[in-house]
Amino acid sequence: MSIVPVKGEDIQGAEVAWFAPLCSDDFRHLGVPEGDLRSNWANTSRIVERADELGFRNILCPSSYQVGQDTLTFAAAVAHKTKRMNLLAAIRCGETHPAMLARTVATLDHILEGRLTLNIISSDFPGQQEDSAYRYRRSWEVVEILKQAWTQDEINYDGQIYQLKGLSTDPVRPYQTHGGPLLYFGGYSPDALALCGAHCDTYLMWPEPKEMLAQRMRDVHAQAEKQGRLLDYGLRVHMIVRDTEAEAREYAAELVSQLDDDKGREIRQRALDASSLGVSLQSANRDRADDAGYIEPHLWTGVGRARSGCGAALVGSVDQVLSEIEAYRKMGIRAFIFSGYPHLQECEIFGTKVLPQLKTVSLAQEYGRVPAQTPPTPLGTGVRK
Repeated sequence: MSIVPVKGEDIQGAEVAWFAPLCSDDFRHLGVPEGDLRSNWANTSRIVERADELGFRNILCPSSYQVGQDTLTFAAAVAHKTKRMNLLAAIRCGETHPAMLARTVATLDHILEGRLTLNIISSDFPGQQEDSAYRYRRSWEVVEILKQAWTQDEINYDGQIYQLKGLSTDPVRPYQTHGGPLLYFGGYSPDALALCGAHCDTYLMWPEPKEMLAQRMRDVHAQAEKQGRLLDYGLRVHMIVRDTEAEAREYAAELVSQLDDDKGREIRQRALDASSLGVSLQSANRDRADDAGYIEPHLWTGVGRARSGCGAALVGSVDQVLSEIEAYRKMGIRAFIFSGYPHLQECEIFGTKVLPQLKTVSLAQEYGRVPAQTPPTPLGTGVRK
């Protein structure tokens, strides 16, 4: 029985995703940049292609303002290099006018023939800071406008930030005709939980001890329940899996063996979410960990010494990692986003040793979001006006 009721209670498997390091986040040794691991098109697209070949069902394309690539530009370019896998594209709400964002989403969803999912981001814009309540209000309005674009003939919206009147939704109809792309969301403040409960489909968590994850799920469910909704839950966590636990722990130690703490702090502070509540909670994990950085027998916080955001890894043998994933699945988690350093190597290891032993699904397909044939939209087979 899951911690809370979940939308995907009867789904037997889980959506297992990998990570595309778009934002200067690929290393052999954390904090030591190497030229062949740049966050450029050649390296990152190769990771995406290999994840698709190995059978991952989704891949997170993150958003940040640091050396690397623009999320939606990259997603459009890599779309035809994938055949089966969804793309989970991060959108920072408010960066683009909501109606124009809806058109971008529709275009990309048609390119992918319904394989687009969206990660809703509410952090600060580059070079400016705004009140958290305002940022989440802006995201709330953007999401409501997107949902009008996907479910109505016109966009008519009178919000605190956006006022749109009489906009035809013909230019913004996505390929997914049954509610549009699924919305994934992560956040920890009361405003974040309210937004997720009211409008999003999958609540993404960063790694913490299981009892803390369970409480996160209860808190989000309480918000969703107010709206008469059920959500799915996801976990974003790094992965170090080897044939034996000793080998995995040895690799974890090697990964941070050349890390200077000042350099790690510099890397963490680059991110636009560096001062967020979620990041501070990841830092608290490191404070509670043992001398080797473990906060649970297989949950290692060393990654967070040189990374803002998701700051811990599952470390163990194949069987141990499979057991951890199953424990999370029994809690009610139906979406996983894994990654590892360097990303191509660890994608290969996880994708050949662990992934074949997991039953995987696409949540969008499970919920009938993707039509069986090209939909009758203006970008599909519909009438041109």
